[in-house]
Amino acid sequence: MAGEKGFERRDAIGQGVKGSLIMGGIGSILSGVQNSLAKQNIGAMGVITRTGGTVAIFAAMGGSFMFVRNASANLREKDDHWNPTIGGFVAGAILGTRFRTMPSVIGYGAALAVTLGVFDYSGGSLKAMFRDPGIDEVERKEALRKSRRRPIEEAIEHIGEGRGIYGPGYEDRRRERLTEKYGIDFTNVERR
Repeated sequence: MAGEKGFERRDAIGQGVKGSLIMGGIGSILSGVQNSLAKQNIGAMGVITRTGGTVAIFAAMGGSFMFVRNASANLREKDDHWNPTIGGFVAGAILGTRFRTMPSVIGYGAALAVTLGVFDYSGGSLKAMFRDPGIDEVERKEALRKSRRRPIEEAIEHIGEGRGIYGPGYEDRRRERLTEKYGIDFTNVERR
């Protein structure tokens, strides 16, 4: 069944480690900001000793999101918006554990699950939610291309006249500038 749909299995552990490293780095930056904004002088090691929980939470969130998203895709053998939703719930629940109450665990999990699920469902852009559903996306993109594309005849005409991509009179203006700047006479020089 997986071969018919073309689903390819993913390395959930490798992606989980990658997510932990990326989000751990972001957590380190935020921990440094927290450390620098502290009222008392904590020192450089305060990034680890005082605000190191931020690094741990971010690394755990990133790793669990990537692992659960890819593991659920492998188990379900589908690549749809439910995978980020499930991963988002787990990552949000990890963020909620910081507040040590069950409502915060479920609330943060649900909030992140809905946010990531809707983001993925809308095609990775929240702009898709505000578009008119009656307009076909392919037709819209073709209309944008046609309105910005120059006809090939116009491009060939410019090349045939020796103007290239520059406007009319460019060669003369260029010769004048070079003559003024370097004092070189271009009267006997052949044009391209």
